[in-house]
Amino acid sequence: MRTYRIKDIANLSGVSTGTVDRILHKRGKVSTEAQEKVEKVLKMINYHPNLIARSLALKKKYNLVTLTPHLAKGEYWTKIAEGVNKAEQELFSYNIAIDRLYFDQYDKSSFDALIPLIAETDCQGVVIATLFRESVIELTSILDGLSIPYVLIDAYIENIRCISYYGTHSYDSGHIAGRLMSGQIKPDDDIVIFYSNRTDELNSTQVTQREKGFCDYLKQHNHQGRICQVKIHVGKDSENEALLASFFQTNPQVKAGVIFNSRAYLLGKHLEKNEAAKDFKLIGYDVLDNNIRYLRSGLITHLIAQRPEVQGLNAIKALFRYLVMKEEIEQINYMPIDILVKENIAYYNNYI
Repeated sequence: MRTYRIKDIANLSGVSTGTVDRILHKRGKVSTEAQEKVEKVLKMINYHPNLIARSLALKKKYNLVTLTPHLAKGEYWTKIAEGVNKAEQELFSYNIAIDRLYFDQYDKSSFDALIPLIAETDCQGVVIATLFRESVIELTSILDGLSIPYVLIDAYIENIRCISYYGTHSYDSGHIAGRLMSGQIKPDDDIVIFYSNRTDELNSTQVTQREKGFCDYLKQHNHQGRICQVKIHVGKDSENEALLASFFQTNPQVKAGVIFNSRAYLLGKHLEKNEAAKDFKLIGYDVLDNNIRYLRSGLITHLIAQRPEVQGLNAIKALFRYLVMKEEIEQINYMPIDILVKENIAYYNNYI
């Protein structure tokens, strides 16, 4: 591949080397005509600056922060972290360093406690998991004031000046779950929505939007049955067993349900142990090993996936492209909404 010097680009463009230098390094003013001529040539030769040499020469280090829930083996946020780790490895030569901060996804106060810490941190960009809407709005307002760019993952929040968002369209994802459910039940069948929390805190931004899309679909398609609600609690297995057993005993007519986060496997455990509940139709989210097990066995009929590894990878790369490459970043980047059943799960790939 040919290496083009500034002099070569100037000759091809019909402008001075000084003009090319100002355009490449985004400093000083140039005419619109000159800008267009140079950009045309850059596109023609597929020009990419030697950013490694430039960043090393300047000895500039870019400190990024990720703000996500605590990681646990086999859980959803560990998948996000895999993407972040891959991006860090790929961008090592560009002096990119990532500081990882964690909060309890079931405790808003743990997120709030990190807001002043981030405000005082010497960082050039932040990736934010948007579980707690009002807290995220508070944090992003501070980052806006400090002119620190940030990327959102998990769920999009409107009217926030993020440089980019990576994740599914949460409402549409719920709408799809409603369609999948509607195809498995009669219009007058009762169904149940399961919630999985550690406390009685409000549901995450993403779960709230998924539920809205789900319920809107059923309403639009004349579902006449009752929608029950059951709250189970992470880490309280014996209590959950008793709660679920009581629900199914009291509501034997309920043969289908959905959970809008990644913990469908908690319900799979119960269904597996209870013969009477084995014809239950359960829809869940996210390709975790535990969820895949119950999908393959038929206890989960569908999993809706959103490629979390890709979200983590692209979120870091978006900050890199914005900070180092000075690129304009597409603000809204919706992930595919993947529908998985036991017949196609063996062929699924998260594409990182």
